[in-house]
Amino acid sequence: MESDIRWLDDPQTFRVGQLPAHSDHRFYQHYHEIDAHDSSLSQSLNGQWRFHYAPNPQARLKDFWAADFDTSDFDTIDVPGHIELAGYAKLHYINTMYPWEGHHFRRPAHTVGQDTSGAGMFSTAEDNPVGQYVTDFTLAPEFANKAVTIQFAGVEQAMYLWLNGHFLGYAEDSFTPSEFDLTPYLQAGSNRLAVEVFKRSTAAYLEDQDFFRFFGIFRDVTLLAKPAAHIEDLHIQPTLADDLQSGVVRLDLQFSPVTPDATVRAIIRDDEGQTLLDTTQPVAASQTITSDTLVHVHLWDHRHPYLYQLYLEVRDGQGQLLEIVPYQFGFRKIEIDAERVIRLNDQRLIINGVNRHEWDDERGRAITEADMFHDMHTMKTNHINAVRTCHYPDQIPWYYLCDENGIYMMAETNLESHGTWQKMGAVEPSYNVPGSVPEWRDVVLDRAKTNYEVFKNHTAILFWSLGNESYAGDNIAAMNHYFKTVDPTRLVHYEGVVHDRAYEERISDVESRMYAHPDDIVKYLSNHPKKPFLLCEYMHDMGNSLGGMQAYMDLIDRFPQYAGGFIWDFIDQAIAITDPVTGQHVLRYGGDFDDRPADYEFSGDGLLFADRTPKPALQEVRCYYGRYDK
Repeated sequence: MESDIRWLDDPQTFRVGQLPAHSDHRFYQHYHEIDAHDSSLSQSLNGQWRFHYAPNPQARLKDFWAADFDTSDFDTIDVPGHIELAGYAKLHYINTMYPWEGHHFRRPAHTVGQDTSGAGMFSTAEDNPVGQYVTDFTLAPEFANKAVTIQFAGVEQAMYLWLNGHFLGYAEDSFTPSEFDLTPYLQAGSNRLAVEVFKRSTAAYLEDQDFFRFFGIFRDVTLLAKPAAHIEDLHIQPTLADDLQSGVVRLDLQFSPVTPDATVRAIIRDDEGQTLLDTTQPVAASQTITSDTLVHVHLWDHRHPYLYQLYLEVRDGQGQLLEIVPYQFGFRKIEIDAERVIRLNDQRLIINGVNRHEWDDERGRAITEADMFHDMHTMKTNHINAVRTCHYPDQIPWYYLCDENGIYMMAETNLESHGTWQKMGAVEPSYNVPGSVPEWRDVVLDRAKTNYEVFKNHTAILFWSLGNESYAGDNIAAMNHYFKTVDPTRLVHYEGVVHDRAYEERISDVESRMYAHPDDIVKYLSNHPKKPFLLCEYMHDMGNSLGGMQAYMDLIDRFPQYAGGFIWDFIDQAIAITDPVTGQHVLRYGGDFDDRPADYEFSGDGLLFADRTPKPALQEVRCYYGRYDK
C-alpha cells in the first residue's frame, strides 16, 4: 500500500488502513495494575518527538518517513500539543466562516456541479501547512510475542503513518481514536515511527467548529500489546424491567486474536463487593454472556450515580491469566412518555447543563486529567448536572468521570459545517455539506459510528448528538437512523432541523433550538408539541452577561415538556501570553494574533476565564440551577 496526497481532496477517502472502531475499555495483565492505572500492556509514546514544519505540501520533505532518513537537523516538539502553540504556523480563531474566506476561493467537492471533484484543493494548496513527526521507540519487554497496535487519541486534521519505512494508513476525524496494526513491520530493538499531519483536508468542511483552528498530534499516543486472546470489543447492555426494580446484564464480546482452549470469566459485583454474576465460558470470536435476573437493582442518576463493577478475566488453556478488563456500568432508563416529557427512571429529567469545549489557556485543547478533575469539581459545586461535548467527542477519561459523578452527557459527533450554509448570518445552503450529497454520506456515517462504538458503554450518555449547526438533509437523517438502529435505549438530538422542517419526522427525538426567546418556547409548548423542548445552547455568556436566566428557569415549572438546556459555554477560549510591552501574564482572544478573518473576543463566552478563574456569572448559575438540583 502506498500513500496518496490526493486523499486530502477526496471526501470519500477518510479511513485507510485503520482498525475498526471499538469500545474504549482498558485492559491489564495483573489486578494490581488496575488500582495503579498503569497497564503493562500499554506503552506511552508521549514526549519529545523530532519535528519538521513546512508551510505547504510543496515545501515538505518528501521522504522523511524513510527508515534511514537523517533527522539530525529537525526541531523537537511536545506530543501531545498543538503545532501553533509550539511557535509554528499562525494562531487563528474563527467562528462560522472558514479560515480561508477572503484569501482563497473554495467550495466543497461535488456540491456546485458534476465536475467539481476538488482535485488539488488541499493537496497543492499554498495555505495548507504540514507537520512531519519522527520518533524512535523500543518495545517494553512485556510486549514480546504479542500483537501490537498504536492508538492516536486525537490528531488534527489529516494524518499519514509509517513504521520503519512502511506505509500503514491514513486518518481523518480529529477527535476520535485512530488505531493501526504495527505487528507486521515491527523489528527487534529500535523502531522508527513517522507521522505527517496536514492542517487541511476535506475534513475541514466538517470541522468548522467555533474554536481556534489548530493542527498536530494533540492527544495521547499509545502502544497497545494484545495477548493471544484479547477482547477487541465489549458491549455492556444493562436492561431494566418495566418495574425498574430488577434487571438483566448482557455482555457482547468480540475477540481478536483467539487462542485455542482460552476461557473468559465474567464477574459482576455491586459497590459493596457482593458477587452478582460469576461465570466462565470458552472464548469464541464472537460471544454473548447474559446474567440471571438481578433483583433490587440500584438505579443510576445525577444524585445517586450507582455503578456496578464488571471484571472480565481471559486465560489461556493452561489457566494463565492473559488480560483483565474492568468496567463500571449502571442501570438507568431514558425515554419520552406519551405526554412528550423526557423521563429518566420514570422521573422527569431536568437538565442544568453547560456546553464544554476542551480548553486550557496554555495547552489549548491538549488538556490534562487535572483539567478534567477541576472542571468536574466546578460542575458539582455549582449544581451543573449535564454536559454537551461541544462539538466533538472529548478525551476518553472525561466519559468515565461523568459516569462516576452522575453528570448527564449529550455525546456529540464530530460534525459542524456551519460555513457551507450560513453566510454572513444569512441561511443560504447552496453548497451545504453533508446535506444530501451522496459523496459526503459515508464520511459522516463513519463519524457517527465511531462516536457510538467507542463510547457505547458509558451510563452517563443519555443523548447521542448528530453534530452541530450543519443544516439538514438526507445524510444527517441517515445518521439519525443509524443511532436509532444500533441503540434504541438512548435519545438522539440534533438542532439544525429547525432550518428545514421537511426533516422534522426523520431527525431528532427532541425539539432543539439555540437561544430561543422564552416567548418562543411558550408558543411551541402551548400548541400541542410534537416533541419535548430542549435548548442545546442558551444564555450566551459573553462579557458580563447571563442576565434574564430566571425567565428560562420559570418555564420548568410551567411546562413538563420543557427539559431545560445547556448554557453556552463553560470556559473561555483564550491563550496566555507574556505581553511584550508590559511583561505581564495576560489572556489573549481571537484577533489578538493578527488572525483574519476572526471573530475576535467571541471566543470568550464561558462561565470561567480560560485560566479556570470563575466569572461572576457562575454565581447566577449556582443560584438558579440549585433550585432544581434536588
